[in-house]
Amino acid sequence: MTLKSALQDLRQTTLAAVSGLLAKLAYLGSLRRREGGYQHWGMSLVHGEESSERALKAAHIEVLSKVLRTPISDLEEDLRKSTRASEETAGAYIEGMQEQFNELLPSPDAVSARHLNAVLVALSNLEKNRKPATPSAS
Repeated sequence: MTLKSALQDLRQTTLAAVSGLLAKLAYLGSLRRREGGYQHWGMSLVHGEESSERALKAAHIEVLSKVLRTPISDLEEDLRKSTRASEETAGAYIEGMQEQFNELLPSPDAVSARHLNAVLVALSNLEKNRKPATPSAS
């Protein structure tokens, strides 16, 4: 049996099962406690509270960084992938992310916060202005 670090386990098991970069960010944000830190019962049980906490924060920072480095056109496609598993429309999904904005940030960082806000606003506006696909005339 190969032993994995908490971060490897998180990446290869939990996050691998979440489809889409934006969905991964929303998922990690959902694990944040109001008083700070993270809570994931299964990881804490397997890897211990402290190790799980470090792994969740490291993964959250990695995923946020990837979102902020990804071109908006790629994030538009990622939004489709991220919403496939949910019952929400892409617009509602982005709106939900905006409502949970503080949880999406692994630590208070004004620059990342402004950048992520700009990304979410851009995606929201693109969704609002999306024209429905029209059948081609044959």
